[in-house]
Amino acid sequence: MKKKILELLEHNSRISPKEIAVMLGLPVQEVSRAMEEMEEERIILSYSTLIDWEKAGVEEVAALIEVKATPEQDVGYDHLARRICSYPEVKSLFLLSGTYDFAVLVVGKSLKEVANFVAHKLAPLEQVQSTVTHFILKKYKDSGIVFFEEQGSDKRQVLQP
Repeated sequence: MKKKILELLEHNSRISPKEIAVMLGLPVQEVSRAMEEMEEERIILSYSTLIDWEKAGVEEVAALIEVKATPEQDVGYDHLARRICSYPEVKSLFLLSGTYDFAVLVVGKSLKEVANFVAHKLAPLEQVQSTVTHFILKKYKDSGIVFFEEQGSDKRQVLQP
């Protein structure tokens, strides 16, 4: 049951416990209790909305930064990860396998703001060996949501004489 609730919420965070209960054929109280438990257990971390800020007219610059780092004795990468997560510019942080250890998604108001973040906050951290910054030029898909109309999806109403 919990997995089905999570799948419904992941697709639409605005769906109510009552709607979920109807869809799953369960009592509303049972769904509400399950959701509260998952919030307390930090399985459900947030209810969010994905926004196309470009369409909303908000100027922002995003960059994906690869970070090569040295793990610390006894804590590995966790201490550095907590430090990087503490910066408000950091929207996402992932531990990677391969050439780089972390991928950091950073958002700022300008290229200069993101560059200053890397130069003055991220790169100087003691465990950071090197960084590579990739500025995101255009979003096509984020969190499973496509940002452009599919070809052939003409939304105009058909008029017949």
